[in-house]
Amino acid sequence: MASNLSPYRLGKARDLYNIFNVFNAISWQFLAGNIITLFALRMGANSTYIGTLSAVLYISFFFLPLGRLLTHRFSVISIFSVAWIARSIGMVPILFAPIFFARGQQETALLLTLLGVSLFHAARGIGLIGNNPIISFLATGPDRGSYMTQIQIINSAVGMFAGFVIAMLLGRDPPLLLYAIIVAVGIGCGIFSGILMRKIPGPDREEKVENKKISAIIREAMTQPALRRFIAILVMVALASGVSRIFIVVYSREVFHQSDGMVSLYAVFGGLGNLMVGLVIKFLVDKIGAKPIFSLCVLLGFISIVPVIFLPISVVDNFTTITLFLTFLFFLMNFGWLGAEGVMQTYFMGLIPLNQMMDMGILYFFGFGIAGAAGSMLSGMLLDAATVITGSQVIAFRVLFSILAVITIITLILMRKLVTLGALPFRGALEIMFSFRDLKAISLLGKLDKISDSGEEAALLEALQDAPSKLAVKGLLNRAKSPRLAVRMESLRAVDALESLTEEAEHALMDDIISNPYTTAYISARTLGNHGVFQSVPLLRELAGSSDYMLAGEAIIALAKLGDHAFRPQIEHIIKETKNPRLKIMGAEAFGIYSAVDSLPVLLDILKEADQTPYLRDEVILAMANILDIQSKFYPLFVRFLADESLVQTLALDETEAAYEHFISVHGRKWAKKKPEIVALGQQAKAFNPAVVDYVKQSSGSHLSFWIQELPKDLVHEDVQIVLSEAVLSDELMNFARLKLLIVHWSAHELRLWTNKLKTEPVV
Repeated sequence: MASNLSPYRLGKARDLYNIFNVFNAISWQFLAGNIITLFALRMGANSTYIGTLSAVLYISFFFLPLGRLLTHRFSVISIFSVAWIARSIGMVPILFAPIFFARGQQETALLLTLLGVSLFHAARGIGLIGNNPIISFLATGPDRGSYMTQIQIINSAVGMFAGFVIAMLLGRDPPLLLYAIIVAVGIGCGIFSGILMRKIPGPDREEKVENKKISAIIREAMTQPALRRFIAILVMVALASGVSRIFIVVYSREVFHQSDGMVSLYAVFGGLGNLMVGLVIKFLVDKIGAKPIFSLCVLLGFISIVPVIFLPISVVDNFTTITLFLTFLFFLMNFGWLGAEGVMQTYFMGLIPLNQMMDMGILYFFGFGIAGAAGSMLSGMLLDAATVITGSQVIAFRVLFSILAVITIITLILMRKLVTLGALPFRGALEIMFSFRDLKAISLLGKLDKISDSGEEAALLEALQDAPSKLAVKGLLNRAKSPRLAVRMESLRAVDALESLTEEAEHALMDDIISNPYTTAYISARTLGNHGVFQSVPLLRELAGSSDYMLAGEAIIALAKLGDHAFRPQIEHIIKETKNPRLKIMGAEAFGIYSAVDSLPVLLDILKEADQTPYLRDEVILAMANILDIQSKFYPLFVRFLADESLVQTLALDETEAAYEHFISVHGRKWAKKKPEIVALGQQAKAFNPAVVDYVKQSSGSHLSFWIQELPKDLVHEDVQIVLSEAVLSDELMNFARLKLLIVHWSAHELRLWTNKLKTEPVV
């Protein structure tokens, strides 16, 4: 069900829910965390009892149907609140366990502990019916995955702090009474969190909830292949995660003989792992999707299992090695498995329609319950049996964790066929995780989601142009609809900076050039050309004649970049007819991109009309240089000329001298004694300087025109030869020093090419 809260009320509701999570996390850590396992071990419990105690946590999920029945009469908030208060009160029997243990009644003390844990989880199971609907109600909007992970981060951070407090309190040999005090504090925090829950708005009570049987829900789920596969994976993840994290506590205490305080301290590092994976998921999940993160977390969970299997027994007596090993183990195991459990719920909520959330939520927790309960009980019995048979607890744990490793490998294989739900492929997600540019883009997008000032928004969008990432496309397209022009423009520029465009982005840009002339349409037209969107050609052709000259110019340039040579004659006509200097400049740039020799006469005609238009002559010259294929070498020379135009003669003569010296360096000063081809080349090289002197100093181009016509036909395009040989004779063009420099540079370039072509000729 969708949230009907306003943004303000939703924000307040989330704040209250965050406070609830703080006290709930403290309560959980003090009542159901590793402390209960340590408490039971302190009273002499074996692995079978620990497995049974842990199984109770998962059996709680089977009380969900009772909670579902209550939704016919009560809201999920009321059910959740009362159940949370009841679960805390249910732990009261544990407060008396130390008394009976002190009297030598171990079985009674352990029975009271099991009773308290059972009451706690039974009430919790009833209340859990509201968990998914409440979270789904509060986690509406585009930040669903991020907010759900934020809840996990709060629980992890508070849990880690509470675990550290427990570690400090327990120390090396704590009295059982201290455990009772910690449990009492947990009961108080739990009752307060239940009371606070009543103040949080939630989904309304549904009057007409269909009373489906569990068997019907299971049959419905099994008819959906994607859900069926997910449930199988859920069961295996719940089993591997639950068993490994529960029995690593027993492993630390029984195999390595660690004190309760040290085990609690290791659990703090486990909480740090949970916190860090929460931060990672919150940062990435809304951008790359849940599936690749889910797969990565399960893979890390598998890696955390492997050291238990292969750790040499010889390190057991080394305190430093043991401490570092267990610290790493708790951290990685919680990072991987709790991360998998957290992002698995995000994936589940994306897979299931909202109207099926309650029913399928029951199935979700049933899967957890069956796997966790069976896994915990069987693992406990397996450990006790394997220890008796092998006589070694180390070998017993190796057997158990080897089975978990096999289950995890099967899980990873099955996960490859999970529905992506719009997520990136695993390899693509890994590339993003290790890409500074993509991570920076994600960070900037996160800041954009929280920004309220349009000026700062525009600045962040500008920064995104320096960190182009495909992850930003959706967010950029949303901001391209901003009411502020500056934001729209920066958004589209950031889209242009991307390496590639999605189909959605291409359609959005084509819509923009139609709908937003005189504002952002020209930026979209430029982007379509830069990214080679060929389906936009018909539209760009139409807009090349737009009254919006910026749009028309960018459309012309885009068509040139897209190689639409068939439309080039129309562009030449547009440029000849227009009086708009900006459009003429952009047309000249387009001709340079086309690089068609046929455009040289058009560019020369523009040059003749460009006396009073700043920069148009420069653009024409650069376009001609591009057509003549000399722009890369001509551009530095041209920039130097523009800095001091009086240097034109000096620069031109430098070109002739350099070209002649290149000829001499290749063919020597005795070139007249070589083959006729080299002799012809030498005569042309010798005549070059006088021809250029006449052209640049005397404004007489006849000698240079003849020199150009004498260039070999297989070296120079015939049309180029004709156009330039005529251009040096034109009185209208004689006053353009920049054109003179261009033609001289091109002539020197051709002389070098001719020289190099005959370079391998042998000496006579």
